[in-house]
Amino acid sequence: MSERHLEIFFDSLLPLLKAGVAFTIPLAIISFVLGITLALFTALARLSNLKPLVKLAQFYVWVIRGTPLLVQLFIIFYGLPRVGVTLDAFPSAVIGFTLSVGAYASETIRAAILSISKGQWEAAYSLGMTRGQALRRTILPQATRVAIPSLSNSFISLVKDTSLAATITVTEVFQTAQQITAVTYEPMILYVEAALIYLIMSSVLSYAQSRLEKYNDRYHAR
Repeated sequence: MSERHLEIFFDSLLPLLKAGVAFTIPLAIISFVLGITLALFTALARLSNLKPLVKLAQFYVWVIRGTPLLVQLFIIFYGLPRVGVTLDAFPSAVIGFTLSVGAYASETIRAAILSISKGQWEAAYSLGMTRGQALRRTILPQATRVAIPSLSNSFISLVKDTSLAATITVTEVFQTAQQITAVTYEPMILYVEAALIYLIMSSVLSYAQSRLEKYNDRYHAR
């Protein structure tokens, strides 16, 4: 690396980190929390006895899982204004990522609920619980333990996927790198630097995931 390259690297580091703190991390957290909430309702709808609700949930999952996330973001940000619905870039990204997380995580949650033996339901009913009480007090706590590793991986993937928000002008890490590249004409340095920031965030989250899983195992082993 030349002296100029080092100067660009260190000068751009703070703007990239600021973009991560101001946009990338909040975008990932907000989208994931909303997405998990949507996923839970979607999973429960898939498991319900109401056929219209089941079909609606199946259709939602089918559409979101069957189309690229980038296309979905473009439809929300660039397409909806054509029908009179105009959203800023950040809310558009939140909606897009929330819908994506909701569809994929719903399958994880549904599979986790189905993995709990019928005997657990029967034991809850024998104690006089309603279906809702059995689900809330007995089934979901056990299903959560099963789902945590997959959902943790989903969150790590979401952090990296937020780079797609750059395509709809959200000034997160990758968009900031593109803006600095347009001035410095050094794409290799800026994109590698952005990749390193994503790598660090993913590594921290992976470590947190492993600690969470160990805690979860110890807690349920008591």
